[in-house]
This record gives sequence, structure tokens and C-alpha cells, in this order.
Amino acid sequence: MPEKIQLHLPDGKSVPRHIAIIMDGNNRWAKKHNKASLSGHKAGVSSVRSVVEGCAEMGVEALTLFAFSSENWQRPALEVKGLMELFAFALEREVKKLHKHNIRLHVIGDKGRFSQSLQKKIAKAEQLTAGNSGLILNIAANYGGQWDIVQAAKQFAEACLRGEAKPEDLNEEVLGSYITLNDQPAPDLCIRTAGEQRISNFLIWQMAYSEYYFSDLLWPDFDKFSLAEAIQSYLTRERRFGKTSEQIGVDNA
Repeated sequence: MPEKIQLHLPDGKSVPRHIAIIMDGNNRWAKKHNKASLSGHKAGVSSVRSVVEGCAEMGVEALTLFAFSSENWQRPALEVKGLMELFAFALEREVKKLHKHNIRLHVIGDKGRFSQSLQKKIAKAEQLTAGNSGLILNIAANYGGQWDIVQAAKQFAEACLRGEAKPEDLNEEVLGSYITLNDQPAPDLCIRTAGEQRISNFLIWQMAYSEYYFSDLLWPDFDKFSLAEAIQSYLTRERRFGKTSEQIGVDNA
């Protein structure tokens, strides 16, 4: 029998509803093992499987994985080509398993730069899993947080031009309704692997009040038990959202 995750839930605490992960360290893992860089990305797919399984086991509602940033196009052309091929292969290979386990796949980002073939594979995978009611798996591909805010602003401007909105209507709530993932809870916890401690243009609007957890593990070495450690750390945090500790105590009374 596969080992199950054991979490200690303090009174009044619950697992994060939404977890976001910056999957870092694939290239360093490959160098460490004297392999080509793409081998690290392939090894990282196993970590994705394990973490998705862990989220489903622990009752997490949504998981967002930073797979390919809008800045990653600057990487060597051969690596980018391999990543696109790996993405297409993983979509075909994994989507039926996701569907079997009631997981809904959602790809976010500027998909227009992908090949028509890859765009069709993405649409087909999303359509297959659209009716599933379990974990929502968001894959951020050709995604950038600044791009996300700009595209939201453009949508609002277009609504103004159509007479559906007025500039004076704009506030955080209105702009937020155009931001990606606006129909999901904001990420409670952001995890970054490989020892780096920066956000790298990932969900910068959505993670205004997220808790952060930095792991020294390279992504291919991270699994659902590493995820459980991150969640256990999260459960020790006091989330105040701008309030004082005393106010939080009153709210939770």
C-alpha cells in the first residue's frame, strides 16, 4: 500500500485551499546527475504527479504550477523546443489519469504563442476534464504576472469602449474580476524549490497575502511528503491580512 500523508491539524486550522508552486531546479538537478538539461525537466514530471496526488489526498481545492514563464522563451532554443515537446507529451500521457481521478485541468497564460498543434492538445485536455469536481490543476504556461495585469486592464478598457463600464468604476474588485483565476480562491501558500527566494513574476496580483515557503530541494527531489512539510509549516503561521493578532483572535472567537 502506498504510504499516506499524516498531517497534524491544530485546532481551528485547515489545509490551504489553494497552493501555488514555482518548480525550480530541474536544470541544476540534471547537472548534478551529469545529464542533459531536458532530463531534469522529465524527472520533474514525476514530482508533478506526486504533488498532485498529495493535494488530492489532503483536500486541497486548487493547485497552480508555474511550468513555463513568459521570460523562459529567452532560454536556449533547443531547450525551449524540448520543453514544448515535453509539455505536449505530458498532456497526452497524463490527461486521462487526471480525468480518471476527477481532476480538472486548466492552462493559464498567453497560449497564442504556442503552436496550433499544442493549442489544440490543451483545448482537448481542458474539455475532457471540464466537468470534473475534484482538485483544480492550473498549469501556468507562457504566463507572467505583469502580463496578467496588463491583459486585465485591456479587457476593462475594451468594456469601457463598448459602453459596458466607465473609467471611474475601476477599483481593485473590478480589475480583479478580469485577472486570471478570479473564479478560484487566492493562493494561501506559495512554495518555491531549489533554495531561491523570489517570486519571478508569478501570480503577483493573486498572491498579495499568500504565505511563502522556500525549500532547498531541487524540484525533481520534491514529492508529496515534501509538500506535507510545507503545509505543516503553513499551519503554524498566523494570517492577519492587515489586522492585528488581537483582531484575528476576536474574529476566530
